[in-house]
Amino acid sequence: MSAGLRDAVNQMPAGCWKALPPQLRVLFITSPHRTGGWLAEAFASDSASDVLLEEACGQSAGISRLRDEVFDAVLLSHDPEHLDALELLEGMKAGVGDQPVIVLGDQSEQEMTALCYEVGADGYTCVNTTTTRTLIWTVARAVERHRLLRENRKFVQHEQHRLRQQHAEAIRLIGEQRGFVRAMTSDELEDGVDYDDAETSNTTAAGVDDITCCVPANLLAHYRELLRAYVVMGDGNLAEELAELAELLAFAGFTPMQTMEMHLHVLEELVRGLGSRSSRHVMTRAGLLIMQLIVRLGEEYRHRYHERRNPPRQLSLPGFDDAPAPALYTDGEAA
Repeated sequence: MSAGLRDAVNQMPAGCWKALPPQLRVLFITSPHRTGGWLAEAFASDSASDVLLEEACGQSAGISRLRDEVFDAVLLSHDPEHLDALELLEGMKAGVGDQPVIVLGDQSEQEMTALCYEVGADGYTCVNTTTTRTLIWTVARAVERHRLLRENRKFVQHEQHRLRQQHAEAIRLIGEQRGFVRAMTSDELEDGVDYDDAETSNTTAAGVDDITCCVPANLLAHYRELLRAYVVMGDGNLAEELAELAELLAFAGFTPMQTMEMHLHVLEELVRGLGSRSSRHVMTRAGLLIMQLIVRLGEEYRHRYHERRNPPRQLSLPGFDDAPAPALYTDGEAA
């Protein structure tokens, strides 16, 4: 549950699911042959909720009122001979806003409920079998359902906007990091940095955009899988894989800049493929991964440098450490 949804739930009144709303403004659309006086009297006789009932005779009058005014709910009188509520609901879908609609009729609920649901109504009530309190509760639950649907749409739109912002921010950060790597690579080339071999120099000069031409495809695929696993698992179970990758990169002569270029290329592919998922966790994990990899790569190069400065030396046999070297000639022979 997101923070916005938790706040909205916490701010809801404690009894919003148990008590009727104190007031409801309802539009009753009916035909001239069945006026709403009886319905107004029924609502007035029940003090559970103050229902302000307004009446519109005919389909055109009802749609006109809905276009100009806002009501909590709409009651439709279903009279197949004079006012077909099912046909009216079809027209209301495109002509007016999204408002809860309850159909009232003489037919049984078993016969009409499914038909009303299919055309977009929130329910059907048979006026011959229902009670005033039941009708008020039916209207109130329909109003509550539409309120929750509106809030849910707002939350979904907010979440989609947040994810789009996160993705844009992630791509922007990757671009800034790539610009830093490109600038550092250019500075190294201008300063005449001496690389170990021509392949490493060509890879550095190729730049970030040509990383796929300079890095073996199997190495890119391996790092792509490693990054995906690191995002899910963290570094707890991947320390050995990171050490092996750092040793491999050092053996191939990869510089920290080249390693960063490879990382940014794979990370951008991963972020662009996230779709509707959050990129914040991916960016955080990716930052930890490249930090550990660069540190391990630096330690690997430091170890190799130490071995070059202090190569292994054959030890002397015991007793021969301080013995002078044997003379090749005697004094007489030398003369």
